[in-house]
Order: sequence, then structure tokens, then C-alpha cells
Amino acid sequence: MRIVSGMRPTGKLHLGHYFGVIRNWVRLQGEHETLFFIADWHALTTAYRKVSELERNIKEVMIDWITLGLDPEKSVLFIQSRVKEHAELHLLLSMITPKSWLEWNPTYKDMKYNLLRIRDLQIQFRGGLRDVVREFIGMIPYKVEDFERFEERLLEDLSETFISALFEGEIERDILKRLNVSKKEFYDTDTYGFLGYPVLQAADILIYKGEGVPVGEDQLPHIELTREIARRFNSLYGELFPEPQALLTETPRLPGTDGRKMSKSFGNAIFFSDTREEVSTKVMKMFTDPQKLRKNDPGRPDICPVFSYHRIFSEKGTVSAIDRDCRAGKLGCVDCKKMLLENLEAFLEPFREKRKEVEARVEDVEEIFEEGSARAREMARSTMEKVRDLMNLR
Repeated sequence: MRIVSGMRPTGKLHLGHYFGVIRNWVRLQGEHETLFFIADWHALTTAYRKVSELERNIKEVMIDWITLGLDPEKSVLFIQSRVKEHAELHLLLSMITPKSWLEWNPTYKDMKYNLLRIRDLQIQFRGGLRDVVREFIGMIPYKVEDFERFEERLLEDLSETFISALFEGEIERDILKRLNVSKKEFYDTDTYGFLGYPVLQAADILIYKGEGVPVGEDQLPHIELTREIARRFNSLYGELFPEPQALLTETPRLPGTDGRKMSKSFGNAIFFSDTREEVSTKVMKMFTDPQKLRKNDPGRPDICPVFSYHRIFSEKGTVSAIDRDCRAGKLGCVDCKKMLLENLEAFLEPFREKRKEVEARVEDVEEIFEEGSARAREMARSTMEKVRDLMNLR
């Protein structure tokens, strides 16, 4: 089976990336034909204002992929933007994809809904400030030539400052939690690119005639949309694309150090590039059961992020003992974290050392991805020749 998958370059990889994606990719590359790409074009759907970080983030992902076991002898490893045929197929598929298919995409619907709620907050803020701004303008010791225009400018600037402060955590952080929005970039995603990114995703898969795509349950709608686009193309122009199957992957629950989803933007991630001292600091500051304030208080391991880590990094006997002693009030959180740190470090140290070696030969890593991109281009060009032929685009 030919398997295709990608990852947006957001910088150095953390434990969540490994257990959620990379570990499964490493297993799949030993069993199937695999193509894995760094999706730098997809990164622009939300981070188009931060292109200055893109090159560095791509390099960090390349280093971590090799560190964590992706093998160029087993997989085609490449960078999306170096295969321009992705963009051409994206354009052609966008011509035949109904807009309603994209608007009903759950990711787009959820984000659109949350963005509208944020804008409602902004409008409320503006309304509440209008009298204050008018009073302020009246106090200015200069003649205001265009009162309404000046008033609107102040209201606009203040409301934008309000939104920025909201995303920076300077104002009631629970608001963003309720809206499920963590990044300022998402406030700026009411774009054609964000609406149409599932079509680019379909092009990424179909251009290599991918047969399987490893995904989590939340990505199933995207794969189904890719299948729909493949069916529509085949029906209009002739059979070319297989309908890729979603390869559901079970992944262990590994929260961030604060109990939320592990994310760089939340500041709760443990990275493979972290030093032992950095990991130690993060582990010892991890959230625990809020009701377990003292060692002899009975704990609830099932809701404790530290215990979630023990399930993965500690031996079964140790996990059972921690579960028992925590519930009985015989194990304090500090000792529990120290045990976790020892076991977590035993897992991280080999990767940390390998990462240093890979980083020292970064030119070789870049060459791996250059060669992989060349191999991917050859495959993509072959597909596009057939696409153009079927669509009479010679």
C-alpha cells in the first residue's frame, strides 16, 4: 500500500508529535511504501504573517524526523513547496470542488463559529467604549476636524488592542479556552486559503495516488472529502485516482504539562531538544490532582497528567503501585514526579544524544530532503501529465 502523510512545520517536535504521529510513521515505513512531507504551504493557512520563521521551523522538523527514526532508505522525505505540481493539481481540483463541501468541513465550521464569537466580543467592547472615547476626544486641547472618523479610528485601535491582549493572556484566559482558540493567527483565518486548504490536502494525497493516510479520528472528514474529490474527478474525466483509505491510529493520551492538549502555543510541551534541566523543571511544575494538597491526601490518578505519563514511561508494576499508593495517600506528588522524571529521561536521553549528532550534520539532512523532493517531483510530474491529458490541457 502506498501511504502519504504530512506535517506542518511549527518548529521543534515534542512528545505529543511523537506519540500522536511519528511513532506510527516509523512503524508504517517498515511495512509499506511511504511518502512523508513537510507541509510548508499548509503552514501559511494560519501563520502567513510569520514567514520569517518558516525556514528555521522546516529545518527543526527535518532534524527531528531523522532523529526520531524516519529513514530516507525506507521513505520518501520531502518538502511540499519544492514540488510545484501540488499547486497545479490544487488549482485544477478547486475548479470541480463545490463550495458547500468546504463550508461544511467540521474544522472550518468550528473555527468560523469561534471567530464570529470573538468578533462579537470585539463589537461589545467597542460599544462599551464609545461614550468614553467621545469624552476623551472632548478633552483634547486641539480642534478635531473630522470627529466621526477620529472616533472610529480610536475605537478600532482599542478593540484590536483588546483582542491582542486576549490572545496574550492579559485578559481572562478562560475566554479563549471556552472558544477553543489558542493562537492569534486563527483570528486572521477568514481567508480563501483557509477555506480551501482541504483541496490542497486532497492534491497532496492524490498526486501520488496515495492509497492510505494515517490519521486520528478528528481527521476522518478530511479524508472523506479527498475521496469525494477523487470520485468527482474520475467521474468527470476518467479513472485516475484511487480513493484513499483512512488508517485510524490509536495513540496514547499524552497531555501537556498543564493537563491541556500538548501544544507549543500553550507553553506546555516537552521537546526532544530540551536539556535534562529543562525537562526536570517542566516535570516538577506539572499540574496534578487539585484536591491532593498534601502527601496523605487521597489522590485521583485518573485525572492527573503526571499519572498519564507514568502509564507510558513507567513499567506496569510501577504504574500499579503508584495508582494504589496515590489513592491511599501514601505517595506525595513530588516523589511521584521524581519517579516520572527518571523514567522519562531514560526514554528521552537516547533521542537527545542522537539529535545532537544529526544537528551536527545538518547539511546531510538538507540533502536528504532535497533528494526526496526530487523523487517526489518525478512521481508528481507523471501524475500531472495524465491529469492534463484527461482534461485536454496540453
